[in-house]
Amino acid sequence: MMPPDSTYRPTILICDDHPVVRCGIRTLLADDDRYRIVGEAGELAETVAQVERHRPTVLLLDLSFRGTLSLGVLPTVRALSPATRVLILTMHNDLESARTSLAAGAHGFLPKEAAAEELVAAIDALAEGGRYLHPALGAALFDQHTDPDGALSGREREVLGLIADGLTHQQIADELGLSVRTIEAQRASIKVKLGVNRRSELISHARQLRLTTTGSDR
Repeated sequence: MMPPDSTYRPTILICDDHPVVRCGIRTLLADDDRYRIVGEAGELAETVAQVERHRPTVLLLDLSFRGTLSLGVLPTVRALSPATRVLILTMHNDLESARTSLAAGAHGFLPKEAAAEELVAAIDALAEGGRYLHPALGAALFDQHTDPDGALSGREREVLGLIADGLTHQQIADELGLSVRTIEAQRASIKVKLGVNRRSELISHARQLRLTTTGSDR
């Protein structure tokens, strides 16, 4: 939660490769004296440098910088500023993009088509240590969690079964002819879809869905 000190102002860092978008967000937030904008960036490398310099309370991060997904910088952001909360802003309004962003470590996801009031609400939530997901996407995610079997793709079901069978990421990658990085991404997506964190929970779900060929928790 925000400290009770009335002089405390959460800091905001705006990172987007479109100057007009950065200008629009800055103009919107400039009238809200609860926050202090500490900088902006139009490149991913610059984003990392600004995070290291300012350690912002909330990082507003475009999902794509000139065709490159920004999610790859999140581990570096966490290492440089563990307390920074990340809100992904994007032109995409689909559940898969939201799920991928959350699995990568973002704390919120908001389409750029959202109303200005919703952006402020999302920043409020993250500044107070919470999370935020666009309501329509949140409802869709909830619907999938109530039917986890239907939420998983065919490939994710394969990966989950092999995880439950005790295979390592490298062994699963070799088995399916994929890269280890792809398997790690699949596992992250499965965890988000099923709403679990621990390996034991993954195994339990695999058994419920009859995806495992073993009876042990190797």
